[in-house]
Amino acid sequence: MISEKLAQALNEQMNNEFAAAQTYLSMASYCEYRNYSGFAHYYLQQVEEERFHAMKIYSYLNDRGIHAVITEIPAPTTSFENLVHTFEVALEQEKKVTKSFYAIMDLAWEEKEHATISFLNWFLDEQVEEEATFDKHIEYLKRIRDDKNALFIYEKELATRSFADE
Repeated sequence: MISEKLAQALNEQMNNEFAAAQTYLSMASYCEYRNYSGFAHYYLQQVEEERFHAMKIYSYLNDRGIHAVITEIPAPTTSFENLVHTFEVALEQEKKVTKSFYAIMDLAWEEKEHATISFLNWFLDEQVEEEATFDKHIEYLKRIRDDKNALFIYEKELATRSFADE
């Protein structure tokens, strides 16, 4: 049986995932406005992924007989210094998400809520991938620097990203 405290933590995380989607949408808008359509596409796929994560938690809560409560989402950051900065902000956001999932996992372990532990393991594995991916993008963009040809090729590569429900 999921405690009220654990249910609240899962609800908060669901809403954090919706908020992350909004942040990625803001990043996509920033990129699109600056004619980085490949990077915008990448972030739009990230929006879908974050919404998928939120809905995964939504479904889990409902499957366990818990009301999934949708709350107000704060306005996302809309100002970025440059393309690399969008990825740095994204990486910091993903690190916060990881920390949040760790706290929820600690609570689930404390309560011996084994079904929730199993459910959360998927997210922890996902977070390892998320952080590594954004770190890689930051390093690539720093390596590229002002090489417009390399940036063009990298942008074309990111434009091929397609999110598929996992």
